[in-house]
Amino acid sequence: MQMHFPAAGIMAGTSRHDREMAVNAKKQLSVCTDPVESLRLQCLARGSSGIKGLGRTFKIMDDDNNRTLDMKEFIKGLNDYGVLIEKEEAVAMFQRFDRDNSGFIDFDEFLLTLRPPMSNARKEVITQAFRKLDKTNDGVITIEDLRGVYNVKYHPKYQNGEWTEEQVFRKFLDSFDSPYDKDGQVTKEEFLNYYCGVSASIDSDVYFILMMKNAWKL
Repeated sequence: MQMHFPAAGIMAGTSRHDREMAVNAKKQLSVCTDPVESLRLQCLARGSSGIKGLGRTFKIMDDDNNRTLDMKEFIKGLNDYGVLIEKEEAVAMFQRFDRDNSGFIDFDEFLLTLRPPMSNARKEVITQAFRKLDKTNDGVITIEDLRGVYNVKYHPKYQNGEWTEEQVFRKFLDSFDSPYDKDGQVTKEEFLNYYCGVSASIDSDVYFILMMKNAWKL
């Protein structure tokens, strides 16, 4: 069954939530004393894709693909992403994550800690939506996957000839992809990172689950 709504509608009110979340995060930042919480709030102040964007910044820095960062890379990554943090705070945060004192931190673990907490019910509905979109079951959502589930004919920019089918799909994927490294593919991790940002802006589990089920026809 194909979905017939424009890409804008599929995000069911998330831009409004994004704005509210950004405002709240900025308010909380002014009274926040915990460095990890402060970093989380600085990411959320950028909207749903804030934490995901930081993850991509670290990924770009991880030259040898071992998914770990040393202190220098960690501090450079925070600076590159424009995080406002004192060097002493960054060092203290690094040491908190470097649990085995190896001089390295696992950045998957770091991002997991940074994500706003989410109930299992929310994680489950996000996973269901991902599975529905990942038609080829390879753990990545691509344009090919979307062809079977997302009908572009109802998209206003496709209707007026401004965008091709390919452009509609690409734009759709870009909303989940990282702002700095759009590769036209969305991994489950990116999908979760996106929705943990959305989730942080919605207090009620019931409302969040309803929004997901309506958006993805689950």
